[in-house]
Amino acid sequence: MTNSPLARDALDDKTNRVFAGKVVRKDLVRKVKVGANVPVFVLEYLLGKYCASSDEMAIQMGLQVVNDTLADNYIRPDESTKAQSKVKENGRHTFIDKVKVRLVDSQYWAEVTNFGHNHVHIPDHYVRDFDRLLTGGIWAQVDMRFEYDEETKGKNPFWIDKLTPIQLASFDLDEYRRLRAEFTTEEWLDFILRSMGYEPTAMERRLKLLFLILIRLIPLCERNYNLVELGPRGTGKSYAVQEFSPYAALLTGPTTVANLFGHMNGKQKGMLMIWDVVGFDEVADLQKMPKEVITTLKTFCESGQFQRGQEAMAGYASIAMFGNTQQPIDVMVQTGHLFAPMPDVIRDDMAFIDRLHFYLPGWEVPKMRNEHFTDHYGFVIDYLAEALRELRKHNFTEIIDHYFALGSHLNARDRKAVRRTVSGLVKILHPHGQVSREDLAELLELALEGRRRVKEQLKKMGSFEYYQTSFSYLVNETGEERFVGVAEQGGRDLISADPLPPGTLYTASVSGDGTVGLYRVEITLSSGTGKLKFAGGVSGSMKESVNRAFSFLCASKSAFGVPRELDTSDFYVEVIDLLGNKVEAEIGVAFFVAAYSALRKAPPQPALLVLGDMSIQGNIKPVRSLTEPLQVAMDNGGKRALIPIENKRQFLDVNPDVLEHVDPVFFGDMRQAAFKALGLT
Repeated sequence: MTNSPLARDALDDKTNRVFAGKVVRKDLVRKVKVGANVPVFVLEYLLGKYCASSDEMAIQMGLQVVNDTLADNYIRPDESTKAQSKVKENGRHTFIDKVKVRLVDSQYWAEVTNFGHNHVHIPDHYVRDFDRLLTGGIWAQVDMRFEYDEETKGKNPFWIDKLTPIQLASFDLDEYRRLRAEFTTEEWLDFILRSMGYEPTAMERRLKLLFLILIRLIPLCERNYNLVELGPRGTGKSYAVQEFSPYAALLTGPTTVANLFGHMNGKQKGMLMIWDVVGFDEVADLQKMPKEVITTLKTFCESGQFQRGQEAMAGYASIAMFGNTQQPIDVMVQTGHLFAPMPDVIRDDMAFIDRLHFYLPGWEVPKMRNEHFTDHYGFVIDYLAEALRELRKHNFTEIIDHYFALGSHLNARDRKAVRRTVSGLVKILHPHGQVSREDLAELLELALEGRRRVKEQLKKMGSFEYYQTSFSYLVNETGEERFVGVAEQGGRDLISADPLPPGTLYTASVSGDGTVGLYRVEITLSSGTGKLKFAGGVSGSMKESVNRAFSFLCASKSAFGVPRELDTSDFYVEVIDLLGNKVEAEIGVAFFVAAYSALRKAPPQPALLVLGDMSIQGNIKPVRSLTEPLQVAMDNGGKRALIPIENKRQFLDVNPDVLEHVDPVFFGDMRQAAFKALGLT
């Protein structure tokens, strides 16, 4: 059964007319790519040369020529000696290879990569015409001849007679921008997607934007852009870095400081100074990477600079990290945070995570199936890669200010991230820099969402430093403020709204650096003689505070009316760290109330958070700060909080939004605390 001929649509006709000679049918690329391990842009050059027709018969004949050309003219790296022999025996031969040029003592020498010779004579005019020969090299069709060289006594017998670039040898950005203006935004979006090999008619607009713009292309056109995509396997996360541009490199395992940042003596440059994009595939495999790599990378992600020996170095590479999620997204949201698939060396480094400009939700991208690949025309990949590279030199970070202002919850790092994302989106969709307010609003909301996703995870890790996540932007013309959320659930409802069994309570504590710990205290009674036993999760200062509270309970058992119950019971206490951030916590009041609740068999009030510690004599110790624990309570489903009266003066510092959701209940002694928490009179 043969494939039916492609039905060209209006967009195909338009792209062939406007970008004549720079487009190729993408289904042909897939057909040939299966059997040929050559760069995509080499294939697309040959297909554009031999298959640029709408006649199916002519296309089939052209495909045969392409396959024959690859078989006869493409040199595999392990066939270099055979190729050199062919040139010697025949006197000349034409083949496809990558050519680089360097200047040695006033003479140009070509290095022909797979041919395996780095002293090949090349006419000077090619170096003048194709300056990329000097900066990384170009793939080309090379006509090579063999001639005995008297001067070197036959040492360098190979001469390039003719060089026909396969990669773009020069690029005109002004022309690219002018021709882009002939398309509507929707047409251009679909055309770029087809250029990447995807079929836009099978996608909703949100998926088009996520697919196309965010992960796959922004790092290629925006300098020093830091992006992460975590999602299921088989969604093509690393495709753009691996196949799309000759200026991007993809690492698939741990690396070294020297490899990324260069040698200490400065003689050899690192990858971040050579490539436009450095991608890390299967990011979980970076677990074995030296801590020094992450520390230096953290500095680079912030400023584009790093220190090697006594020298401060700079690079313009963007960082793209790709990883696989192991669980469904709803489970990840409920039981942890969305950076959980990262290796410990990154996952536990909040300062590193804060430097990421955008988190692409890979779980929204479908697994790649046949209907997602296009059979229509798209850019020859090298042309688009060159356009994106040229746009790296330009800056659209201020374009937001024409119509909008950013909301108060965005700090300096958030603003930088959002501006960089919008700049990248504009370069891809509106390279001429002319964008309507409606289009810009859509891109800005996408940028805010991607950065907010990073910030929400930092908040879940329990650091109050990151608690302002109500991202918004203001419309300059009307003053209207629009808020932008994330599609997946923001909070985790760790504090249950349902009534808890007697002996179970929620509590929180704040460390000196503002990190919040959220805990569930669970006390179980069994027949015994009034002993306290630790079942898990209790150590250090938490254990000391529990022991103090238990001593006070034993001393005042008659005053609280539970002497017989206490003397005939053993207490098993377990404390569950709900945020998993190991904050040193003093939870005396919560333990006392939970123990009293178990003894009286009285359940605590639902959705209640109990704050404060106590001395061995029952004196109340206030919490360090109210702001952070009450914010945590609100974000995780808390409806009321039991608060030491000494903290009342800090009440004015609490965000009014929090006070609308969490009712304060103040207490001055342990009797009030216990009775108010359990709703007793």
